[in-house]
Amino acid sequence: MRSGERTARGFTYVWMLAALVIFSIGLAVVGPLWADQAKREREQDLLRVGQLYAQAIASYYAASPGSLKQYPPALASLLADTRFVGTRRHLRTLYPDPLEPTREWGLVTGPDGSVRGVYSQSADVPLHNAALDLDVTSLPAAQHYAEWKFVPKVQ
Repeated sequence: MRSGERTARGFTYVWMLAALVIFSIGLAVVGPLWADQAKREREQDLLRVGQLYAQAIASYYAASPGSLKQYPPALASLLADTRFVGTRRHLRTLYPDPLEPTREWGLVTGPDGSVRGVYSQSADVPLHNAALDLDVTSLPAAQHYAEWKFVPKVQ
């Protein structure tokens, strides 16, 4: 036998549905903010890694023995510069493109095929679309990340 009257039938179910609706609306608002933050972080990583490559290329160029300055023939030459008696390293590792980790960096090459700079092959639109003057390189205002060429300013 039942000993009480149940007047609140389905009350918890209604509250759970209301909580689910509020939670869904919250995710719909916060989701794009998270996506923008993730894109902002990848863009900052691209700027950092691109500057590392530009610094390494400038270091390779400046360290050229003799009066004839040379650019590296390939990115791997930045890891182990064998032009000297001892191995000289201008870059610790070949960093992947933060925006397109599965793709290779695009290479800015000179007339002799040497590497003058790198760029991302991503066709995404940058969040920061004004011109940037960084320590080692300058980047123009761009419509796509692929337009940012990390070419060092060499003397």
